[in-house]
Order: sequence, then structure tokens, then C-alpha cells
Amino acid sequence: MANIITRNIPNTITCCNLISGCIAIYFAFLCQPATALLCIIIGAVFDFFDGMTARLLGVSSPIGKELDSLADVITFGAAPATMVFSLLHTIDYPTALEPAREVLPYTAYIIAAFSALRLAKFNLDERQATSFIGLPTPANALFWGSLIVGAGNVITSSPGMLFVVLALILLSSYALVAEIPMFALKFKSWGWKGNELRYLFIISCFPLLIIFRTSGFAIIIAWYIILSAINNKHKSQN
Repeated sequence: MANIITRNIPNTITCCNLISGCIAIYFAFLCQPATALLCIIIGAVFDFFDGMTARLLGVSSPIGKELDSLADVITFGAAPATMVFSLLHTIDYPTALEPAREVLPYTAYIIAAFSALRLAKFNLDERQATSFIGLPTPANALFWGSLIVGAGNVITSSPGMLFVVLALILLSSYALVAEIPMFALKFKSWGWKGNELRYLFIISCFPLLIIFRTSGFAIIIAWYIILSAINNKHKSQN
């Protein structure tokens, strides 16, 4: 009996991630982005601990890996996409595009589709054991959630922001599956040498959060992508 319970602890945590994502979608449809973002963050916490728990208990399994990806598609794909969907329903449209108000919001689910593609690639890509190729889905979800919560009033009040949001949908979807190596915040040691980029990134996050508050997380994700690109260019030149 104890073995059965132990084997299912990680999967139970993964299901809590999935449930958090479902609740986030519910609040996103209700146009309550702050609560939706909170549920996504709670899901991310569960996502962090399910794999750790599986390794700690020595009960990793193929079904756990598949379940983890399914949960992530909901929490970090469908949930932020629904937040964008609701945003595109409330945003000001240029007069010429007002008839498209009932259609354009569905472009938000491009994010969900590319999140699923990203997770499928991650499961098969052996290069991503210590770093990432493309933007991780939790980071993309945090980008959209924090952007909508922190700058939602600014976005919805300007008709020109419609084009910015549509462009960001395409750019973030591309970033999910792009063949761009991105560093991971995994420390093998706590020394400065070999961890310069990680420490630089962490230190730079604090002023961004102080200045921009919630929307600072979206800027941090963009900064993470830029730093990764700079680091890749530096490596290619050496």
C-alpha cells in the first residue's frame, strides 16, 4: 500500500498543476487576469516540485513524463492564451478593424499550439538536459500573464496596441520553438566563475521589478531572451 501511495505522489502533484491551469482558464474567461496569473504561478510551483519529488523518491516513470507535458500544455499554454483571448476582446480596435473583433481574439490560441509543439520537442530533444533550446513554456506564460496584469490598462486603452499584441503573439510563439540556445538557472557551484551570466541576470532582475513591478516580469523574460542571444553570439565568436 505504501509503495502505491509513494509511486503516485509525483503524479498527484502534476495533476495539481493541471487543475491550477484549468482554474486559471476559468478566471481568464471572467476577465480576472490577476487571479488567472496567480493560478499559473501556483501551477508553476507544482510543476517545479513534481519532478523533484519523483527523483527524490526514485519513482520517475514514462507516464509521469507524459502527464507532466499534458499539464504544462494546460497551465502554460492554454491558460495564458485564454488571458490574451480575453484581452483581445476588451482592447480598443481601430475603426477599420472593429468588424474583426469577434475573430481576431482567436489568434491568441496560436500560443497554445506552439506551447504544445515546444513541449513535444522538449520530450524528444536530448540536447536540453542542462539548458534550453527555445523559450520554456513557463517563462512564456509568465511573460503574458505579467504583461496583461501589469500593463493591461495601457494595452486596452490604445487602438495601436492591437498590432503590438498580435506581433507579440507571433514573436513569442516563434521563441518557443526557435533553435536558440537559452541558459538555464541551474548552478553546479555557487562561485562566480562559470556562473557570470546567471548572476548578472539575477542581479539585473531586482531593479526591473522595483521599477516596473508586475509588468517587470515580462521585461525580465524579454531580457532573458536577449541575454541568451548575446551569450550565443559571444560563444560563436570565440
